Amino acid sequence: MSQKTTDQTLRDRAKSLGLYGLLVNWEQAVDHDWVELLVRWEEQERQRRSLERRIRTARIGPFKPMADFDWAWPKRIDRAAIDELFTLRFIDEAANAVLIGPNGVGKSMIAKNIAHCALMRGYTVRFTTASAMLNDLASRDGATAFKRRLSHYCNQQLLVIDEVGYLSYDNRYADLLFEVVTQRYLLRPLLITTNKPFAAWGEVFPNASCVVTLVDRLVHRSEIIPVDADSYRLKEAKERAEQKAKQRAKSPKTKPRASETQP
Repeated sequence: MSQKTTDQTLRDRAKSLGLYGLLVNWEQAVDHDWVELLVRWEEQERQRRSLERRIRTARIGPFKPMADFDWAWPKRIDRAAIDELFTLRFIDEAANAVLIGPNGVGKSMIAKNIAHCALMRGYTVRFTTASAMLNDLASRDGATAFKRRLSHYCNQQLLVIDEVGYLSYDNRYADLLFEVVTQRYLLRPLLITTNKPFAAWGEVFPNASCVVTLVDRLVHRSEIIPVDADSYRLKEAKERAEQKAKQRAKSPKTKPRASETQP
């Protein structure tokens, strides 16, 4: 690469950072070693602040890393499909992903790890439960406030909606979810976890006329991954109880005090 090309690349980087004072005096500054160092420092600081801002906005909350996921526990899980999601190609393709399975099998854990991976790759992310998002949207008074809040969920490059199907909702809430799905349709992807097969979504939104269309738009260009297993949380609870019982059995019993043995 020629020196001219290198200087132009550095100048383009400075321009993208908005360092207009430096650009105005470029000819005087370009030959100094500190110019490239300054640009690099500014890039690193902007990246750090951007990541912090996106982490705050995402609201993923605490989660276990995928290194702790017990792949041998589920009776059915397509590990290759899960690994494919971690490439994040579905985000660039604006394709949805749906994890379906009973409670406590690791769906939220997988979804949070994918969301965190997207954050670290520079994407904007919002993680929310279905109930939190729908209650939030339903609480907005007036068209302007609602539209502003709707854009908060629809403008993120990845929106993760956790726990669809754990509660049932009225028609108003079905319309709100339909609005979110429609606004993002073919533009930005959704990652959804649910404990209900799509055929049972009528139970989640009883009597809602939009459910068929909502599901149709959601599953179009969607990766649907079933996770079939007994509750991992229940498994961990049983193992913890067994471990505690063993510890109690091994520990020496406390001898009664003399006063307790006297009649």
